[in-house]
Amino acid sequence: MARPRQHAPDALHAQVMNACDEWLAKQPVHGLSLRALAREVGCAPSTLLKLYGSFNNLLQHVNVDTLARLQHTITSLAADDPEPWLRSLAHAYWHFAEQDCYRWQLLFDYPLAQEGELDQRQSDLIEALFTQVETSLKQYQPALDDLEARRLGRTLWGSVHGLVQLGLNERLGYWQGHQLKVDELLEQLMSTVLAGLRHRGAVT
Repeated sequence: MARPRQHAPDALHAQVMNACDEWLAKQPVHGLSLRALAREVGCAPSTLLKLYGSFNNLLQHVNVDTLARLQHTITSLAADDPEPWLRSLAHAYWHFAEQDCYRWQLLFDYPLAQEGELDQRQSDLIEALFTQVETSLKQYQPALDDLEARRLGRTLWGSVHGLVQLGLNERLGYWQGHQLKVDELLEQLMSTVLAGLRHRGAVT
C-alpha cells in the first residue's frame, strides 16, 4: 500500500511523517514502534494500522520521502559540466547521509517495498537517480554505450556508497594517527574513475 487508505485523513499522514522525522533526527528507528507513533500523534495504534496496513508500510513511506529528498539534493546541483557534477554528486551523497544518518540507516536497513504503488514510487525515484548519473557519464565520455554507462553508474554508486557506509561507522582507518576522511577518499575515487574514462577516449 502506498498512500493512506481512501478514507484516511491526509492531515494524520502528515502528522505521522513529521513524528517520524523528529524521531529519526535524534535516534535510530529500532526503538520506534506503531504504539509510540500513535501516542505521539494522539490516536490509537489501530487507527495507524487502518491507515497503512502495517508498521513496515509506514516505514516505507519514510523511505520514499528520503529518496525524494535525495533526488531534490541531486537535482539542485549545477549540471553545466559533467565532471564537476559527478564530483559534487559523490560529496553530496556523503553529506546527505552524514547529516541525516538515522533516516539514511532506515533506507538501507529495511527492505524496499516489493509490490504496489509504494514499490513503483521507490523504483521510479531510484531509476531517476541512476539515469542522471548515466547521462552525465556519457556526456563526459561519449564512447560509452548505454550498457557500459549503466554498469559504470552502478559500479560508481557501489564504490561511493561503500565509502559513505564505512565513514558513517568510522571504519575507514587511520594514516599517521589521523582518521582518513570520506571527502578526501571520494575525491581520489572520482579522480581515478574520471582519469580512466579520459584515457579510454584517448585510445579509442
